[in-house]
Amino acid sequence: MTEKTTGASYAAAGVDIEAGDRAVELMKEWVKKTQRPEVLGGLGGFAGLFDASALKRYERPLLASATDGVGTKVDIARQLGVYDTIGHDLVAMVMDDIVVCGAEPLFMTDYICVGKVHPERVAAIVKGIAEGCVLAGCALVGGETAEHPGLLGPDDFDVAGAGTGVVEYDRLLGADRIRTGDAVIAMASSGLHSNGYSLVRHVLFDRAGMSLDQHVDELGRTLGEELLEPTKIYSLDCLALTRTAEVHAYSHITGGGLAANLARVIPDHLHATVDRSTWAPGAIFDLVGKAGSVEQLELEKTLNMGVGMMAVVPQESVDVALTTLADRGVEAWVAGAIEDRRSLDRGDHTEGATMTGSYAV
Repeated sequence: MTEKTTGASYAAAGVDIEAGDRAVELMKEWVKKTQRPEVLGGLGGFAGLFDASALKRYERPLLASATDGVGTKVDIARQLGVYDTIGHDLVAMVMDDIVVCGAEPLFMTDYICVGKVHPERVAAIVKGIAEGCVLAGCALVGGETAEHPGLLGPDDFDVAGAGTGVVEYDRLLGADRIRTGDAVIAMASSGLHSNGYSLVRHVLFDRAGMSLDQHVDELGRTLGEELLEPTKIYSLDCLALTRTAEVHAYSHITGGGLAANLARVIPDHLHATVDRSTWAPGAIFDLVGKAGSVEQLELEKTLNMGVGMMAVVPQESVDVALTTLADRGVEAWVAGAIEDRRSLDRGDHTEGATMTGSYAV
């Protein structure tokens, strides 16, 4: 007699549709908090809808788009079991790229990939994304949660997102606006943000043997708390600055470090010089450098060194720019200036930005 076998099923393959539905129900309240008047419908549709008639007030609207993830910082969240802050990092990585050109963030979608759907965990991730969207002034119009059993472990996950913003054509910021003599204003980061974690994890865990629950006196908290500090979201601060002061360009300091990212918005005939002595990087940067014997230039091309966003403004706008940022609780200072490349007494002018001096103590 042949033994009867049970037919295969999606659940038996490791995908729990009911858990996914439960996650959607849990996240709805957080997504609702991000809604703007232009958003139509709610969760559950195949596409998020945004009323483009709102753009009629623009004479020549330019749509700006960006997509990004959070990188290996998600592994810190996984190890600590803290899931409601990583979304801030995701929104910052996407929307602060969009605001660099002067665009107002409009809406965002997310993609969450997990090894196994834990509804409360997925909802916590979306909560963080929603809170980040509120801080950026954009709506979370939709997303996707994908369960990949066998590809990811039961507790593994990753996040990514895409965003859209709008800017008036004649208010587009960038290299074309920058002039000789402009000031470079630095805005303080909240820590490592979301870049360089492969180096940080290798240095602190593999080489130095540190643990996430280890209290570090220099940091004033545990290493895990420091590494999971959410990325600061500058979108609304930058938009406020463009309303009160003349701004020529912004640079979001992410992968590649300060000089390389600033160079991306500097025209070929000009050069940005940034003076390290105008600020002291936070203790985490010194810790990474010393624990791994990492050379300063390697740190600078990997980490933000305490600066998350930079603005290039004319000298006459410096005072009002610094006042505007201070009023919004953003620590900022003049960190450098724009020079004519031909006037520089240097042998190699191929880079658009140079770091000079030594960091303040």
